[in-house]
Amino acid sequence: MKQSKRKYVPDLVKQSVICETNYARLLKLLPEDQEWCEYRISWHQHQFKVRIQRDEEFAFTSTYLVSYRPDTESQWVNPQTLVVRLYHDARMAEVVSMLGRRQLAGRYAYPNPDMHQPDEKFQLNLYLSEWLTQCFSTGEVVLPQSLVC
Repeated sequence: MKQSKRKYVPDLVKQSVICETNYARLLKLLPEDQEWCEYRISWHQHQFKVRIQRDEEFAFTSTYLVSYRPDTESQWVNPQTLVVRLYHDARMAEVVSMLGRRQLAGRYAYPNPDMHQPDEKFQLNLYLSEWLTQCFSTGEVVLPQSLVC
């Protein structure tokens, strides 16, 4: 008898905790009334710049671009940009897509033509959490030109 594979079911509690934490971290990392900020961080003997930039602002939501790139060219790390939507009424932030790609679904059948993991959205929110944590732990802010004395 062939055993059927169980479908991935998102864990909404875990997803909510990560999204709430990412929201709080993003607000603390971005200086008030600034459109963007940049952090220089260290991660496993590599130096990176993480840029957080406001893209859109509405009454109850904001969209930010969180991008990272290595300070020196690397064959192992490609620069990436995550599109992050902040829901101010729910105090949550979630990765909605990677720049230049379609919006992410909550879950994917596997296998699929784009080779997304069943929990791709959860993994990207966790990934964002790791970058934001790194900004807090080893980050050195690079101030926008308007703030440099």
